[in-house]
Amino acid sequence: MKLRGIIVLVLTVLVLAVAIAPAFAQQYPNVSNLRPFSPEANFMSLPGYLRWLVFQQTAQWITYAEAARIVRQQLEAGR
Repeated sequence: MKLRGIIVLVLTVLVLAVAIAPAFAQQYPNVSNLRPFSPEANFMSLPGYLRWLVFQQTAQWITYAEAARIVRQQLEAGR
């Protein structure tokens, strides 16, 4: 009986983890269509502007290096 309860608990946790995981996947705003240091980018670099946008959405700062990587990926995807 104990083993059955543990198995049910583990399976329940796994199902919930799979169902909830997409909600935690980070979606970053696309800034690849903006010009750096333009009024549309609030006179910031694209990584800087992305950091600011993410902070506005999540109240957490991503690093400049992470933002630069994301912008590079966005620019490459738009080619």
